[in-house]
Amino acid sequence: MQITKLEHACLVLEEQGKKVIIDPGVYTRPIADETDVLAVVITHKHDDHCNEEQLHRILASNPDVQIFGTDEVCQRLANFKTTAVHHGDFYNVGPFTLEFFGDMHAEIHRSIPLLQNCGVMVNGVLYYPGDSFTRPDRAVEILACPSSAPWLKISEVIDFVAEVKPKRSFATHNIHLSAEGHELNNSRIQMTTEAAGGTFQFLQPGDVASV
Repeated sequence: MQITKLEHACLVLEEQGKKVIIDPGVYTRPIADETDVLAVVITHKHDDHCNEEQLHRILASNPDVQIFGTDEVCQRLANFKTTAVHHGDFYNVGPFTLEFFGDMHAEIHRSIPLLQNCGVMVNGVLYYPGDSFTRPDRAVEILACPSSAPWLKISEVIDFVAEVKPKRSFATHNIHLSAEGHELNNSRIQMTTEAAGGTFQFLQPGDVASV
């Protein structure tokens, strides 16, 4: 499986010439030229993960694409054909398997209502938690690890990576960081991944990795 990291929290996954797109939000470049897209996974309804204009662009080239999201995502996208997902749900989509974990977005502040959030495991190898620190119930080959957000502290990221113990990791959810911020936060993810024998890769927008 080929993984292309786009801006912020968006990933394009390709297997056997088919694609799944995860969290195409407002901080991601316009996704207008992707073909052979079978599914879009939206972990929660915040604009940096869920954007109607992006979906219209994707659907223009892929009219039969399946859109998976939480109940709140499906409510927001009432004018689209969607499938609601919950913790424990499992779907086969072409050469992809999609398994969903967790229920809620990490707390930003006690004054801000919590949202639904589902992390996703793709093909049993790539795990992306969305805006959460939900741990999957199995070993993780490669972890797409949030590195910057209003809802996280770097100490929580370190604990998360230390518990998941991925064989490989890369940073995501990181558009708000400066070059110095990337260097600082990535070093913590790298340190913790390597402490358990894994490896870390810093993917810039447009960079590709394979599993």
